[in-house]
Amino acid sequence: RSCVRSGAWIIPECGAQRCKIGFPLNNKDAQIFVVGAGIVGLWQALVLARRGWRVRLIEASADPFALSASRYAGAMLAPDCEAEAAPDVVKEFGHEGLELWRQTYPALVEAGTLVVASARDRSELQRFARLTSGYTPVDDRAIGELEPDLATRFSSGLYFANEAHMETPAAMAFLLDEARRAGVNVALGEPIDDIGALEGTVVDCRGMAAADDIASLRGVRGERLIVHAPDVTLARPLRLLHPRQPLYVVPWSGDRFMIGATVIESEDDGPATVHSALDLMGNAFALHPGFGEAQIIEIGAGLRPAFPDNVPRVALARDGRLIRVNGAYRHGFLLAPVLGEVVAGVLSDPAFTHPLLL
Repeated sequence: RSCVRSGAWIIPECGAQRCKIGFPLNNKDAQIFVVGAGIVGLWQALVLARRGWRVRLIEASADPFALSASRYAGAMLAPDCEAEAAPDVVKEFGHEGLELWRQTYPALVEAGTLVVASARDRSELQRFARLTSGYTPVDDRAIGELEPDLATRFSSGLYFANEAHMETPAAMAFLLDEARRAGVNVALGEPIDDIGALEGTVVDCRGMAAADDIASLRGVRGERLIVHAPDVTLARPLRLLHPRQPLYVVPWSGDRFMIGATVIESEDDGPATVHSALDLMGNAFALHPGFGEAQIIEIGAGLRPAFPDNVPRVALARDGRLIRVNGAYRHGFLLAPVLGEVVAGVLSDPAFTHPLLL
């Protein structure tokens, strides 16, 4: 079985479904359309443009971050912590994603992650320790050294030193600016009714907007708060374990904090519920009483696109002109750089393989 080259394209003669055909292999003059400017699409556009391809980034919204599920992300780069519930492939390539962020984003905060639990939930901390690695057990004294505000509140915890975080909006704005500097043609406010009508190779990063085209994609609802809490000082993301309502808190600049937790198997994309808001606020207060006086800046909910195994994937369509990158779930910020490298590999080498490539 063979394929023949026709100009910039590889044309199949075998009809193989997985044949990497139709892609502009090493043809940097070919037009590549990246559709969707969430965290996955931004990394796709940046990586491909820096590799020399002509890239046009198309986003349906005039505000590139208004409708994206990425705006609701905690933006924690926590491959070791995520191993508690994620498949091994997420941890394996999560460390690669963290390193790519280090090489790219100068505002990355590398202060690690602190995981704690109340005394009555100590079994949750023990379970978390069994399922993860890369941590140092800490007692009340060490917790106080890491986070003085928590010095007398928790007697034990786990410190994951090799993790990082960022402010979600700032990181996405940075990537968009870098993509433009790399030569990406950015088109905002241009909804695409039929991506198949685009003349060129298309990298589909539309998230839940592609659900009609991807049968296995589902939505997972997540809710979060952003608060202004000048009475709280935290240097790193905190995870408060609880058997029913775990919580994470991510410090931002200006005494702001992102508070999140919910992972709901629902495709309801409506506003956050009172029940969820009360849970988030109550658990934040349990973590630190200073959150009781915090001002709520924003409360919102979004749908994370997910595949059955909750692992993001790159999939090649049969017609050879469409690459789908989807299923980010709660790993979008962590694995988006790696997914960019995977697509660059697909476009460069017909023999390229990768565990995240279908």
